[in-house]
Amino acid sequence: MTTQTPHSTAHVVDADAEGVPSFEASGGDWSDIAEEAARLGEERIVVNMGPQHPSTHGVLRLMLEIDGETVTEARAGIGYLHTGIEKNMEFRTWTQGVTFCTRMDYVAPLFQEAAYCLAVEKLLGITDDVPERATVIRVLMMELNRITSHLVCLATGGNELGATTIMTVGFTAREEILKIFELISGLRMNHAYIRPGGVAQDIPPGAIDTIRETLVTVRGYFKQLEDLMMANPILHLRLKDVGYLGLSGCMALGVTGPVLRSAGLPYDVRKANPYCGYETYDFDVPTADTADSWGRLVLRVEECYQSMRIVEQTLDRLQKIGPGPVMVEDKKVAWPAQMAIGSDGMGNSLDHIREIMGTSMEALIHHFKLVTEGFRVPAGQVFQTVEHPRGELGVHLVSDGGTRPYRAHFRDPSFNNLQATSIMCEGGQVADVVVAVASLDPVLGGVDR
Repeated sequence: MTTQTPHSTAHVVDADAEGVPSFEASGGDWSDIAEEAARLGEERIVVNMGPQHPSTHGVLRLMLEIDGETVTEARAGIGYLHTGIEKNMEFRTWTQGVTFCTRMDYVAPLFQEAAYCLAVEKLLGITDDVPERATVIRVLMMELNRITSHLVCLATGGNELGATTIMTVGFTAREEILKIFELISGLRMNHAYIRPGGVAQDIPPGAIDTIRETLVTVRGYFKQLEDLMMANPILHLRLKDVGYLGLSGCMALGVTGPVLRSAGLPYDVRKANPYCGYETYDFDVPTADTADSWGRLVLRVEECYQSMRIVEQTLDRLQKIGPGPVMVEDKKVAWPAQMAIGSDGMGNSLDHIREIMGTSMEALIHHFKLVTEGFRVPAGQVFQTVEHPRGELGVHLVSDGGTRPYRAHFRDPSFNNLQATSIMCEGGQVADVVVAVASLDPVLGGVDR
């Protein structure tokens, strides 16, 4: 019996506008592919990384022109996850819009909810009417969400480099916080918990103690992650000086978040343009001067510790404030209007149904109109930003005075940051493309909204 050794193939599949042929490579070793191309008289090879490649999660196509193992040109193709969320929001009430925008960046849903609701409240002119307890709960949920988002970045980034243990520890830690989200909102993700005027419901009894215990557990997992990553010589070699993007490049491309702060600029919307009372919290904005993938890794870990500081402060405030309203008093805006959740955690409570159907016909009519038609928002437009885990998230809302947004547009940080792919990858190795993209931490649900 004879066996045939697999070999690489490279053949001309197309030509660009200048008549330079492109090659499609399949199988074999990179050096063999390069030799095959050289034998054919061309050294230009174009390969597709994705949408099947693990680092792109089936939603991003990277078109790489390579010379041997060196990337000479890199382009990013998006659109594989287009959901039409912004357009759909034009056909739903202002409150229903929350259930759409929470699904954009599904790794950090609470930030879209918060930014959108803050913008709606600006249009309504009720920013100062939102109860303090609701505002503190918003900060609590966002900072917990920042930790879970960074954990996904660290975990998946480690997995893509072959360090599966980093992934298992990271996701185990994230699971602890997702339990908190489920305890408070009823859902692990896509919560629709933050609503125009406040939040859907107050935190349940015992939640503060549960969160404090969870923070202790999560800190333990972060200690494990630091032991696995920070002193790992392989990780140092794979991340340092890889995916370099200096301050001038960040500024030119509108890149924000940890990528910008890794280049040394301490820009954070929570400090630069505070919202939800962030100016009253004690926390730092960590920076680095390496402008590489390693700096972004260290920054995200440090940002998680800062978020834990903020969470502890919110818990102290909630205990000090005590029980109170978590929705504006204006019954023409407060949706759901005094609605309590049923025993199944989903529908209206029997007490609420009994009240609006048995004691007050006006309450029943008002509830019906508020839920089906929605409240009216004065004509105008507004722009609201928040500090998303991936950078500056902006919301531009336009109202024509009706019960639905005339236009809703989101400046998603992943969309802007993804522009840096070519600058970060060109001139580097093919293997470093995975590292560079992972350090950007793009979530394509936000890119393709």
